[in-house]
Amino acid sequence: MSSYETISLDVSAAGVARLTLNRPEARNALSQQMIDELRQAAGQLATDAAVRVVVLSGAGEVFCAGGDLKGMQQQVQRTRGERVADATQLAQLLADLDRLPKPLIGRINGSAFGGGLGLISICDLAIGVTSAKFALTEVRLGLIPATISPYVVARLGVPHARRVMLTAHEMDAAAAVRFGLLEAAVDPLELDGAVDREITDVLRCAPGAVARAKELIRFVSTHDTAENIGYTAERLADAWESAEIAEGIMAFFEKRKPAWHVPHK
Repeated sequence: MSSYETISLDVSAAGVARLTLNRPEARNALSQQMIDELRQAAGQLATDAAVRVVVLSGAGEVFCAGGDLKGMQQQVQRTRGERVADATQLAQLLADLDRLPKPLIGRINGSAFGGGLGLISICDLAIGVTSAKFALTEVRLGLIPATISPYVVARLGVPHARRVMLTAHEMDAAAAVRFGLLEAAVDPLELDGAVDREITDVLRCAPGAVARAKELIRFVSTHDTAENIGYTAERLADAWESAEIAEGIMAFFEKRKPAWHVPHK
């Protein structure tokens, strides 16, 4: 994989990609360079057939502090067009990661604020640590959490989104689980074990079917019943015609693990 300055990316022999925000000295704040590098990494991961699952985490004690303060100061001097362009880059990054055709597991190693909640919200599931805090603090600065809002609202639901967006309400880990931001919150010493169990489950599943299931969720959640009837019938027919279903059925009757089953550790 290519080398980066603000993130790190490593892929194991089993196809587990670990994508890490790597600016611990800045609490992994989202600089424009980090956004650009994350978009590049997302493109690599989406097209690499060897990658089965992506784990998103942060270096150091904080997952992501949100927007970069130096970048915010520079925004004051920028034109409206430049501000729109910068915001569009972050929005496109979130869309790229949201549409990643591999499971994206959030290993949320610490607290997250602002854009950090956007990154958590596009994970297929996220596991955090019990000591972490979470908040959307934009309104305290006179801003709004605009580009991350589609994903935060989808993740939390409208009532919880109103609670955290309108008052900058700080959630502890238990509230983050209750609101749906996290799947679970565990002791920091148990974080890797909890993530590894999710990885093990993913590696038992057919990668093509997983990618199609992610696309299925995206479609049926944004279309009406009439459109979903035809779409789901066509997609099921596609699945029956795939090489994976042939291998899956054969493995079942031969009482063996299918070819895609890869042990994790």
